[in-house]
Amino acid sequence: MKIYFDMHTHTVASGHAFSTIKENAEEAAAKGLAAMGMSDHAPAMPGSAQEIYFSNFKAIPEELMGVRIYAGTEANIMDFEGSLDLPESVLKKMDYVIASLHIPCIRPGSARENTDALIGAMKNPYVKIIGHPDDDRYPLEYGRLIPAALEHKVALEVNNSSFKARSGRQNARKNVSAWLAAAKEYRLPIILGSDAHICCDVGELSEAIRMAEEAGYPQELILNTRPDGLDYILNRKE
Repeated sequence: MKIYFDMHTHTVASGHAFSTIKENAEEAAAKGLAAMGMSDHAPAMPGSAQEIYFSNFKAIPEELMGVRIYAGTEANIMDFEGSLDLPESVLKKMDYVIASLHIPCIRPGSARENTDALIGAMKNPYVKIIGHPDDDRYPLEYGRLIPAALEHKVALEVNNSSFKARSGRQNARKNVSAWLAAAKEYRLPIILGSDAHICCDVGELSEAIRMAEEAGYPQELILNTRPDGLDYILNRKE
């Protein structure tokens, strides 16, 4: 499976990642990626960058080492209504926004509450990806989540790091297998993400690819497998 881009990567600005933009771009180039997205954690994550960091992306070249760079963020969902930890004035400057549930930022709720939180985030016009909807600490109602993702044109992510032995997320393989089976019925576009917190993991999608292949997911619905897949997740900025 040819992969053209990885939109879920972190730099030292996230506070608990270990590589720079340049190091990540070098790895993306070495792995033959055409594009890479920067998605550092938004301010509610302990140790992460402050709002001013996300307001100065004009300083970043559009291309590094032959790789097109897109500037985004992994925003934290802060409540069960889907509120995010960056204001619209900043979000509208992003090329794209991932929205995710994280233990340091929101306590896990019931499956209904957690699903409400993700659907609420999807209603934000700048949110294009829901990160790692696969963790038993945050049980979800996939029967509600998947139609909502299709309605709001938001991609659900198969997160490669969720399958690592040292991941804090629980039962990701079971959950991803379940939601991929349901999403396939809806022909929902999905995205594979490395969630790299160190440069060597940029573009490392082997387990995510395996999950998609085991599910028999149509390749044309896996956004990373075609260059125009970026059109589905990029904001049309003013």
